[in-house]
Parts: sequence; C-alpha cells; structure tokens
Amino acid sequence: MGKLTVGALRAVLVVVLAGTVFVQASMVWALATDPEDGSLPLTPLRVITILGMVSAQVALVCVWRLVTMVRRGTVFSHAAFRYVDGMIGAIVAAALLWFAVTALNAPGQRADPGVTVIMGGVGVAVLGVALIVLVLRMLLAQAVARDVEAAQMQAELDEVI
Repeated sequence: MGKLTVGALRAVLVVVLAGTVFVQASMVWALATDPEDGSLPLTPLRVITILGMVSAQVALVCVWRLVTMVRRGTVFSHAAFRYVDGMIGAIVAAALLWFAVTALNAPGQRADPGVTVIMGGVGVAVLGVALIVLVLRMLLAQAVARDVEAAQMQAELDEVI
C-alpha cells in the first residue's frame, strides 16, 4: 500500500471522524436546549443519531488500525481479527439503530407505507454489508492460516538446509 494512498485514506478518516464529533456535539446541544414540538419524537432520534455516530467512529478507528497493520505488513495475524470484529459489530449496531429510526418513523407514514418499506430495505442492506465484512474476515482467517503454515514450512526447510 503506497504512502499516498495511506495518507489520503487517513485524511478522509480524520475528516469523517471530525464530522461525526461535530454531529454528536450538535445533537447533545439540541438535546439540552431545543424542546420537542410534538411533530416527531426528536429526543429518541437525537439519541439514536449520537449512538449512530459512535458506531461510525468505532468503524473508523478499526479501519485506521487495519491500515496501520497493512502498512507494517502485520495484517495477516490474529491481532487483525479484533479490528475486523469491531467493524462487524459497528455495522450491525448501525443497522439496528437504523431499524429503530424506521420504527420511530413508521407511525407517521401510515398514508405512505412505502417509505417505511424502503427504510427497512436500507437496514437490510446495511446488514448485508456486515455479512460481506464477515466473509472478508473468513478470507483473512484463511490467509493467516496459510501464512502460519508457510512459516512452519520455511522453518522446517531451514532445519533441513
């Protein structure tokens, strides 16, 4: 992985992390100062937004750590699983939070339930992303196993020579 690619990715991660912190601060401020007008359940939506930003931040930190491991050449190790598992957990949490938003929004969509169906579909798609990352985790497990096997074979070959 090139230095330019890593630098660009890290810059994007920092900008997104700063953006999520800004949104969280805005939501906390709104919770403290802006009363609900009764049209929507704003307090639960704001809390869900704060929690959603936490899940995004967890995923960002995990990606940062994995990029660091790739850069050092240590990504094919058991330590990488912790960060991949963190990403899967963050994505599943985001999907569950999205389903909560969908449930909160559903009563207002009685005249047009298609919106609720679309929102539910988005939640299922986010769960699909978690499944894709799970498949990638399985591929990482195979690569780690092959790396360990190759190291053992190299050790045996070194003994013979």
